[in-house]
Amino acid sequence: MKQDSNLRNNLKSIRTRLGMSQQDLANIASVTRQTISGVESGQYAPSVAIALRLAKALGCQVEDLFWQDQDLPQIEAILAKPVPPSQSVRLSLARVGGQWIAYPLLGKDAFRQDMIPADAEGASQTGEGKVSLRLLDDNLEALHNTVVIAGCAPVIALWARATERWHPQLRVHFTFANSISALQSLCAGKAHIAGMHLYDPKTGEHNLPFAREILAGREAVLITLGLWEEGLLVPSGNPKGFKTLSDIVEAQATIVNREVGAGSRMLLEQKLQQEQIPFQAVKGFEQIVTSHQDVAQAIAFGLVDAGISTASVAATFGLGFVPLHQSRYDLVILKEYLEEAPIQQLLSTLGHRMVHSQLEVLGGYDISKIGEVVATI
Repeated sequence: MKQDSNLRNNLKSIRTRLGMSQQDLANIASVTRQTISGVESGQYAPSVAIALRLAKALGCQVEDLFWQDQDLPQIEAILAKPVPPSQSVRLSLARVGGQWIAYPLLGKDAFRQDMIPADAEGASQTGEGKVSLRLLDDNLEALHNTVVIAGCAPVIALWARATERWHPQLRVHFTFANSISALQSLCAGKAHIAGMHLYDPKTGEHNLPFAREILAGREAVLITLGLWEEGLLVPSGNPKGFKTLSDIVEAQATIVNREVGAGSRMLLEQKLQQEQIPFQAVKGFEQIVTSHQDVAQAIAFGLVDAGISTASVAATFGLGFVPLHQSRYDLVILKEYLEEAPIQQLLSTLGHRMVHSQLEVLGGYDISKIGEVVATI
């Protein structure tokens, strides 16, 4: 069948994630390798029969592989709050009193502060760190379809919520943890997926050396969520003209730092070492906060002059940004989890336009390699 210009697919990302070559998939689905190549490149729109065989071969639904890319509608809405002029802003929408109201997702309003509904209550110790609980809901299917991700990137929450819209039966529990803590949770069997953004200047590699060390021989795959710009967050307009960490020290400016194990702290330490600046020469080096949002808030409230975070967080809080490093954010998954249906369903959405649109609108985030398996250990 000829190419359909509106048909999109993420066949390649799912195939490579499962460690299949084009020929492997062609053999299982009883098609030619040229068919697989044509579908992946968008030059060939498969028939219903071929689409069904491909989905069966990959253990997913047809809609996980293919979708129609359509022009999205435009509407007019009333802003609930003023927004900076000439700035593209992310918005949440609701229909109130017969009209659309747009709520700007800026600063603290871009992050959830609501209480999470509970699944169970009780904490009677039964030994070996286990507890006896009483379920608050008999929907065990939802518990079995829950994927736990440990990480610190706000984009994980966007990915999770977009996925849950597409797969209502899937639930994603995002537990906040810095890169090292996320890996430790994965290794301890307390999470399915760990998110990390750590750079090793000795090898020039992102994430892989740290994953190898902490997982200590356990088999895993690293899948890229995207590349993000990391650097100095400063007040809007960068009034003190900071360009380097040396500028901050010379101006006797104050920073806020992240906890040990955080990728942002590791980047700060690496850059200080490159510029031969002692840690103790930086005012506020031991002033610790525990999230990207906390760094941004400290600067937005005028409590400090700078801190390390990402370009997308800077834009969300209307702050200035001085780029220092492009970091790769990877998802680390133990191979023993890869065949579980909820994991496959979640990962299959990395190629979907709904997920892409949520990440692209953030700014400072390159998702051109999203879903690619970058390493196996």
